[in-house]
Amino acid sequence: MANGDKKQYTGAQMVMESFLRVGVDTIFGLPGGANLPLYDVLPEYYPRIKHYMVKHEQAAAHAADAYARIKGQAGVCYGTSGPGATNLVTGIANAFMDSVPLVCVTGQVIRALIGRDGFQEADIQGITIPITKHNELVLDVDDIPRAMQQAFHIATTGRPGPVLVDIPRDTLQQKGEFYWSENLQLRGYRQNDLTPDPNEIQKAADLIAQAERPVILAGHGVIISRAYEELLKLAETANIPVITTLLGISGFPGTHPLYLGMPGMHGMYWNNRAINEADLLIGLGVRFDDRVTGRLADFAPKAKIIHIEIDAAEIGKNVRPSAAIHCDLKAGLTELNKHIKTKDRGPWFKWIEDMRRNHPSIVIRETDDVLPQYVIDSIYRETKGDCIICTGVGQHQMWAAQYFWYDKPNSFVTSGGLGTMGFEVPAAMGAQVAAPDETVWSICGDGGFMMTLQELATIAEYNWPIKFAIINNGTLGMVRQWQELFYGDNIVSTPLKNPDFVKLAEAFGVKGLRA
Repeated sequence: MANGDKKQYTGAQMVMESFLRVGVDTIFGLPGGANLPLYDVLPEYYPRIKHYMVKHEQAAAHAADAYARIKGQAGVCYGTSGPGATNLVTGIANAFMDSVPLVCVTGQVIRALIGRDGFQEADIQGITIPITKHNELVLDVDDIPRAMQQAFHIATTGRPGPVLVDIPRDTLQQKGEFYWSENLQLRGYRQNDLTPDPNEIQKAADLIAQAERPVILAGHGVIISRAYEELLKLAETANIPVITTLLGISGFPGTHPLYLGMPGMHGMYWNNRAINEADLLIGLGVRFDDRVTGRLADFAPKAKIIHIEIDAAEIGKNVRPSAAIHCDLKAGLTELNKHIKTKDRGPWFKWIEDMRRNHPSIVIRETDDVLPQYVIDSIYRETKGDCIICTGVGQHQMWAAQYFWYDKPNSFVTSGGLGTMGFEVPAAMGAQVAAPDETVWSICGDGGFMMTLQELATIAEYNWPIKFAIINNGTLGMVRQWQELFYGDNIVSTPLKNPDFVKLAEAFGVKGLRA
């Protein structure tokens, strides 16, 4: 069946009506020639739908990304044709790598100019094929409701991800009748049965019961599926220590005695040793990426592996599991917990505790200097952890991951898979809009901050109470660290000549302080 409306709507109005149907009330974007019809109708839909104008389209995509993570629904961003659309690409790729539901609506040149190298024409559909779950160029106004409904369905089902809908300006100006399907059927988009396989559940439960040295590796899937309570129940009932990936941070209470921290290249030494010694590794919503595993042949060499994952393509891709449960993580843990019994693992915990004591890696050394670690620790003590932390990528990101204890679920927003410097500023914007009553801190590196600092003007315009801590070490710190470690201390193009950030903030209308 279809819900039809005999009233005539422009294509732009159809986009807005589609937003109302799926519960969208927030858009981040920037107007341009090809998407002006979308802006022309905004006043009709205010305040049901609010639009926040950024200073660069990359910020719109990143803000919508962070909004989606905090809100638990698809984020929406606008861009015009040509450079407006291509400016979204980094943000789209970031959302794709981190499995964030994003719907990007771009304007396109009029239909008669498509393929003729018209002014501000770019084949954004072709450009974004590798970094979207789906994209579509909509040429007929009557197809807009279907395309929008399809976009939100694909973005938010299964493993979430970005979808792009490209609409020519004249299609946005065309008029037609609005039809919204009540029984959406998508040819070629088949949702597999995500009911946990009882045989695999039982196999996993048996492996847990038999294990003497188990470890849980919890990833972003815990946060995406909001499986906090289920993970906590599994860990406490089975008495298993929990390690989280970078994107899994804040999926398990940071001060819980079972929590060990982060593993991998930039993680704690004892976590890597624990994974190396474990006889069972329980991967929850993880893809076993290279920053966690290192050389795959040497990863968890003594362990059998349980993998619970919503994306079948990830199961067996990097590691071979002994029990593979293809399902939504929350549903899978709910079923698994029915089969779990308590077991004493005293010798295993003593081994881990000895390792932590003998190889401390997050101790803040005594000094009169203002250490980055001290800055992060000070923010934690002042906020008591009751805030949302956003970061970019680099050393500051790792310090924020290691020196702040995230007891509050879904309180750490960062760029994981793509590793996008500059994410920290617009991400804080999206987080603040999604959670207006929360305190939002953006932990920034000086290099990353310089990439999107123009959004201070946006923050001042909307009077968002976002707080920034710029770790100003005058260098691209993590890149320099690699130069020191792997390139014989050949320091090339990493030192930074920074502006006065306090004066810069004040020029944008933001209060600036120097520590």
